[in-house]
Amino acid sequence: MQDGYQRPAAHDNVGETVSGPWRIFVINPGSTSTKVSLFEGGACVLDTDVFHDSAMLRGLGTINDQLDYRMGVLWDFLRENGVDLTGVDAVMGRGGGCYPVPGGIYAIDDRLVEDTRACKGGLYHASMLGVQMARRVQERFGGLALMTNPPVVDELCDEARVTGVRGVYRKAVSHALNLKAVARRHCDEQGIRYEDHNFVVAHIDGGISVTAHRRGRMVDGNDAGGGEGPFTPTRMGSMAVTDVLDHLWGLPAEDVRGLCSQAGGFSSWFGTSSSDAVHALVEEGDPTARRVWTAMIYQTCKWIAAMAGALGGQVDAILLTGGLLRFDDVADGVRDRCGWIAPVFCYPGELEQQAMAQAACDVLSGKEQALVYPGRPVWEGFAD
Repeated sequence: MQDGYQRPAAHDNVGETVSGPWRIFVINPGSTSTKVSLFEGGACVLDTDVFHDSAMLRGLGTINDQLDYRMGVLWDFLRENGVDLTGVDAVMGRGGGCYPVPGGIYAIDDRLVEDTRACKGGLYHASMLGVQMARRVQERFGGLALMTNPPVVDELCDEARVTGVRGVYRKAVSHALNLKAVARRHCDEQGIRYEDHNFVVAHIDGGISVTAHRRGRMVDGNDAGGGEGPFTPTRMGSMAVTDVLDHLWGLPAEDVRGLCSQAGGFSSWFGTSSSDAVHALVEEGDPTARRVWTAMIYQTCKWIAAMAGALGGQVDAILLTGGLLRFDDVADGVRDRCGWIAPVFCYPGELEQQAMAQAACDVLSGKEQALVYPGRPVWEGFAD
């Protein structure tokens, strides 16, 4: 057994279904764990987190240096739990780190693995291990190796790209996999087509992505990976440039980046990113906790309204998803401030594992064709 291995945590997704009789293995790396799911005959029969020792991970150096260790822990888990992937039809790896691409399902090939390892898209995150781990599993057990809707999905409209500094352009980095999955689930439940409607979709959790979806394309949103948008349990969110100069100038660049990804938000205010701990303070009447928690919801609402503006006010629904919806006051706050824009629907948690499995089903059934990763950004600048 690998040093640092811990027994996996079970989830509530076992029994969730997708369309198709195939065996599909889903790999979704996080900062200190790798979430894995196995779908057989359309049903999820395994859904768990395989945990890794955080001290071990820190000692390995870069995220890419974690690959062999994480694979060793995964092989141990499969063997000790009697999971045989022989005959698997598809292996889905969470995307991340490659060049920005349009939404879709992509075959994992050498170029995609190489560009992900090289972090060509600029997103340095544990998700960049997903395609690498899927490729390793495919090499041992066969089947298709696929990626769908990575965090660097770029479908921005031209107006959303421009900044006030020539040559500097906004990036699209979001929880694209869950955002698009929730939009499609909503449309399925309503009996409508994603490609025919407009939505504001917000993923609200440790990170917050607020995005505008126009007829099947995610045309605008905050750069959640770059620190733009509402502050969150782990991220400082948008600040005036003069405030950054006045208060953060002189700090090491890595410290400032840390405030954009791990050390900001609740971590800065309370020394913990635990939403449960902070919300407990809110319930106890702590004035600082109440003010900060309410301000996070307030800022999220401002971004939802901004995305409604990006859609010209033509919004069919506001869709909320993510782990923080376990607290009723989050959705209530959005309804109170944004219910005038459009009806608000809630999809607590996330649909990432099921969305990846369904994407594999769509390819295996012939409904969708796996795209070839282009090896270049979907957008490379304006002609003039």
